[in-house]
Amino acid sequence: MGKAEQPMKRYLTRVVRSTLAGEPLGRVARRRCLVLLAGLCVIAITSITPLQADQDKLLKAYKYKEFASLLVNDYKQMRCLDKLWTLESNWQPTAKNKKSSAYGIPQLLKMTETNPYKQIVLGLKYLDHRFNGDICLALSTHKIKGHY
Repeated sequence: MGKAEQPMKRYLTRVVRSTLAGEPLGRVARRRCLVLLAGLCVIAITSITPLQADQDKLLKAYKYKEFASLLVNDYKQMRCLDKLWTLESNWQPTAKNKKSSAYGIPQLLKMTETNPYKQIVLGLKYLDHRFNGDICLALSTHKIKGHY
């Protein structure tokens, strides 16, 4: 940092200072950054005007997949997520399960969230909690049990 930027350094978090210094982020710091990024993306996307009603469902699903890929940030895991949620809801935020209370893109039980981007964030949090972030393991479970 230049001489003029030195006073600002004290206002930066340890993660930001480390990143600016070129140091690698630890696992916890990466996770915190992803949570922050997810929150910022939800804020940014929800402030955008809604898509027109006449737009095709495939275009919407593509946008949801694009958003999810920003959060997953791993090609193999994103392929598994795409297959998993295509099986579950075909990426439709209003999908309802006839046999349970599962709803939305991730088909979470008792889901009440109607915002598709928030549904994606909640679904990824569930996968992180239940399968330690291994989406491909969730897909394997789904293939065996019919749900994850």
